[in-house]
Amino acid sequence: MADAVRHDLVVRARRAWVDGVWREASVSIRDGRVVAIGGLTDEVDATVDVTLPDDQVLLPGIVDSHVHVNEPGRTEWEGFATATRAAAAGGVTTIVDMPLNSIPPTTTVDALEQKRAAAGPQSVVDVGFWGGAIPANLGTGDLRALHEAGVFGFKAFLSPSGVDEFPHLSTEQLHQAMAELAVFDGLLIVHAEDPDGLDAAAASPTEVPAAGGAAYDAFVRSRPDVVERTAIEQVVDALRATGGRAHVLHLSSATALDTIRAAKAEGLRLTVETCPHYLTFDAEHIGDGATQFKCCPPIRGEANRELLWQALVDGTIDVVASDHSPSTRELKFAGGPDAAHGDFDVAWGGISGLELSFRAVWTGARQRGIPLEAVVGWMSRGTAALVGLPTKGRIAVGADADLVAFAPETPVTIDVDDLSHRNPVTAYDDARLFGEVAATWVGGRLAGPSAPPARLLVRPDTGVAS
Repeated sequence: MADAVRHDLVVRARRAWVDGVWREASVSIRDGRVVAIGGLTDEVDATVDVTLPDDQVLLPGIVDSHVHVNEPGRTEWEGFATATRAAAAGGVTTIVDMPLNSIPPTTTVDALEQKRAAAGPQSVVDVGFWGGAIPANLGTGDLRALHEAGVFGFKAFLSPSGVDEFPHLSTEQLHQAMAELAVFDGLLIVHAEDPDGLDAAAASPTEVPAAGGAAYDAFVRSRPDVVERTAIEQVVDALRATGGRAHVLHLSSATALDTIRAAKAEGLRLTVETCPHYLTFDAEHIGDGATQFKCCPPIRGEANRELLWQALVDGTIDVVASDHSPSTRELKFAGGPDAAHGDFDVAWGGISGLELSFRAVWTGARQRGIPLEAVVGWMSRGTAALVGLPTKGRIAVGADADLVAFAPETPVTIDVDDLSHRNPVTAYDDARLFGEVAATWVGGRLAGPSAPPARLLVRPDTGVAS
């Protein structure tokens, strides 16, 4: 039974995922932390006492380690106010913001402070930050300075990023960055596509049929599996040479799974993520001009998708994160004949899915007989472990009181105009998903427009105040 001290909140549920076990529970919260977990009928003196209906379960909040917020600089694409509202609506209680496509990118401490100043007063979920590794900040001391300022790791591209202010690393620079980070055990997170392979595909008329940029098949052929596989092999070589740590972002090609399995068996410190859109959609059902589905690397075929699911279940792929990468509707459908069809050669490549990512993965898991707790493991506990946040991703005494009331069997048909992110475009429009997020608590407070700003996060080992 909880102690006699008055609590801020108690949440009662017949089914709660409490530190790895389903059980009846009353979760007592004080000062943003879980302080006691008792039985459903325990008497707890609380300012707010909530009992979930029987169709809802209590889950730890989702930790999305791959979000492009784009503020400052491209706030018309997205911003902290809209992105964090979308996160909360989707049961996401923590996001880690990518160092691009904001201007300036987060490649110096000064740029990080600009991000923090923008995020602090607007964010209704907790926010952490990735730094960036680009040619200009290697060997300058900027990577260590960003590490000491609390970023969770460093993103690098091995192929052009799509924005001029964030250039990619060559193979030599990849080794240099990983060696520099290994000195202080920093994590390098990698967009793994090989630029030489992209150039070769673009130059091959047999590989990329002329289609005026509208055909999805042509777009997929322009970024073939070998491009990902080769780049991941380069990451593995750099790990072997430096003893560093690396995380492969947004794996789309199942042909790289054997390379990943071999690297892990060798003991190299490699982790891998895939994304909800690779687990939900398939190339066979994407129409020409449907650039709301454009992302890099691309969504591939149905058989490939099923191999990604298998790799999640067997542990080859470690986590799932949204890679929420929004833009304006005009950029997303650029070059097309009308406002709802674009040209794959010029449209912005990125999926807007932050609010829907958890429900999309749960829907796919449900169809395959995979339990809800597995999805929570990939998208909450696993991502929290990836970025090094031990008080997140679980319901346990001492953990952050980041909680979600979730009705897993409620069907929902998605209407893009009902979503919270800034621009009304998403690949999930009109999709039928399962799961309704009934309530999201961040640090024990109900997330919403009237909630106080959430916390800005740093790596726990920095000693930097948030």
